[in-house]
Amino acid sequence: MATELRPGVFARLFTELDAETKKRAKTGLTQLALVVEKQAKINARVGSHKYGTPTPARPGTGPAVISGTLRRSITHTPVVWDAGGWTTRVGLGAGFHPPYGSNRTPSSKYGLYLETGLKNGSKYPFLLPAFRFAIGVPAELIWREVFGAGWRTIL
Repeated sequence: MATELRPGVFARLFTELDAETKKRAKTGLTQLALVVEKQAKINARVGSHKYGTPTPARPGTGPAVISGTLRRSITHTPVVWDAGGWTTRVGLGAGFHPPYGSNRTPSSKYGLYLETGLKNGSKYPFLLPAFRFAIGVPAELIWREVFGAGWRTIL
């Protein structure tokens, strides 16, 4: 026998569903940001060399380590709700400077140059490849872990 729903039951159920979905989405996005951050740090260490010596990294691969400042500066912002939904940013933190060189270019600028192209046109990307890696299999696994196997992915 069918049961009649009282007024307000649908609204309460959908409010609860919305709150649970937002909570799970925040958890999943936090985990995904950590995967991107970890992979970017892996990508940002293609060999190593001393300051002022040629890099062993080839254009198109991630940069080589000189002091480790670039790798240490890779971070993510907390996941926050804004008008567009949950957001976070993975990138280079402010205030990191290498221990060498007279002009001491901050790692955030140096990282941008490596990612988008140096004066000679060579690129040593590490963030975009990390993002592309993360939206593959790790994103699907995180989505299933957070929402369960019954939920479809939107990526």
